[in-house]
Amino acid sequence: MQQPMRSYWHILRQYIAPQRGTVLLMVVALLASVGLQLAGPNVVSRFLDAARAGAPQPLLVWMALTYVGIMALAKVCDVLVGYWAAQVAWTATNALREELTAHLLSLGPSFCKARLPGELIERVDGDVNGLAESFSSFWVNLVGNGLLLAGIVAVGFWKDVRIGLALLLFAAVAAAVLARVRRPAVAYVVRDREQSAALYGYLGEAMAASEDLRSQGAVPYALRRLFEHLRSWVPVRLQADLRRSAVWMTAVTLVVLGTAVAFGVGGALYQLGAISLGTVYLVIAYMGMMAGPIDMLRTELQKLQGAEAGIQRVRELLETRSVLVDGTVRLPAGPLAVEFRDVHFRYDDEAVTGQDEGPSVLQGVSFRLEPGRTLGLLGRTGSGKTTVVRLLFRFHDPQQGEVLLGGVNLRDARLESVRSAVGLVTQDVQIMEATLRDNITFFDPEVRDDRLLAVIDGLGFRQWVDRLPQGLDTPVSPATLSAGEAQLVALARVFLKNPGLVILDEATSRLDPATEALQLRAFERLLRGRTAIVVAHRLSTVERMDDILILEGGRVVEYGPRAVLAADPRSIFARYLRTWGRWSDEG
Repeated sequence: MQQPMRSYWHILRQYIAPQRGTVLLMVVALLASVGLQLAGPNVVSRFLDAARAGAPQPLLVWMALTYVGIMALAKVCDVLVGYWAAQVAWTATNALREELTAHLLSLGPSFCKARLPGELIERVDGDVNGLAESFSSFWVNLVGNGLLLAGIVAVGFWKDVRIGLALLLFAAVAAAVLARVRRPAVAYVVRDREQSAALYGYLGEAMAASEDLRSQGAVPYALRRLFEHLRSWVPVRLQADLRRSAVWMTAVTLVVLGTAVAFGVGGALYQLGAISLGTVYLVIAYMGMMAGPIDMLRTELQKLQGAEAGIQRVRELLETRSVLVDGTVRLPAGPLAVEFRDVHFRYDDEAVTGQDEGPSVLQGVSFRLEPGRTLGLLGRTGSGKTTVVRLLFRFHDPQQGEVLLGGVNLRDARLESVRSAVGLVTQDVQIMEATLRDNITFFDPEVRDDRLLAVIDGLGFRQWVDRLPQGLDTPVSPATLSAGEAQLVALARVFLKNPGLVILDEATSRLDPATEALQLRAFERLLRGRTAIVVAHRLSTVERMDDILILEGGRVVEYGPRAVLAADPRSIFARYLRTWGRWSDEG
């Protein structure tokens, strides 16, 4: 309990502090609202006493209009408080969403692959939504209603000590009881959110695999999995709702008891002649007003349960650290030398823990590719080709050995420098629902059109862009671009970075021969003046490479100049040329 609340206060201070001006306006409006709410019943009390005493009608009308004006102004203040509170809350939590998203992206593919996309979406959006509700209403209502309760008790003491004591005792007992009832519910709310995240994670997985599920006749299996998730969630949700209901039932009971106390105390003091009829009304009205803040506190305490659960999950996410430690060295400009020195690597099933688990993928891989040369990387399925690519991008670090780019050990290099110096084109190109320009620049407004068009001209597909209805401003999506067109977008992205090392990871494996030929010509333009590694699916893809490296079982079994290996009938590459026109692989 204490740790989540400390985290809550830390997040509250961190993200609310930049909005001090709006918070100050909100506090002023809140204080005005509380004062006006306290003044209203006093006006009615005076009205009743004045009416019993035979006051003139103009005075009574004036008092009635005063009451109407006070209540109207109080509602205006309430609206302003709500508006400014929502503005502060959503500005703060949007900043938190941004930080969480950036943190997730910094954890790398190992962390994300260990969790379903829907689960991460629920963590970033669902948990933070609970905090947004807390920021926008809880503290406003807590402070506002706390001040209102304090004001009611103070007025009660001013009217009569016995009235003040009754109101104070009722408020203290109600607050203590509500706080006591609330505590056990937090653990159940945490479990409820976990079940929710698991369900959304499964739904995201099922939607992504919808074509496979339909084609394999596995829809009943998918629905059964959905039923299992729902069945496991129902008892958890029921327990959480039961604990929430306990708070509601307690609040209702307190309201009934408070009303009974008001009638009893007010009636008794009136019979004794200690207070007037107007004061009796004031006691009943204030006790009724106390029911509102107490009920509101009940609602906000329920939200705090969700906020505490969200804080725990957000804190766990922010405290998760990538095993990749950012270096300090920038990679040199221009074509980069690539060197592997006795690299051993195995994938970790729980990558973020740093434990070495799973079979070895690379076993003592060593080679050096000189700057400006091109390498064709070949091998059967599971030989380790894609792992080599991931290590060069520093998505992972080897358990043993060194990977160097431009003579710099990647462990010492700045991650930002590595991602800028290495360009990657894969067979799966991610196309956003946006314009062609935004898809190529990744929403960077600093990229000028003349530079963008120069890149497109350099790759030789200006005609394709000119044929689009709105040119670079044409909206595109995964459904509107063919596989070949998506590859053109990926090439332009890489060319725009101007990297020193270009990696093509089976980038043409899904293309027909004619489209592949066009892409290869674009590749040749892209690779000029750069070091390049081409992970090949077809031998035609590497026929213009300078060097060939062949992996088998995570080991280098052949490495050398392509022309030399092709001319040597005893080489593995020559055997490939003689016997295989193409083969299926996935490093």
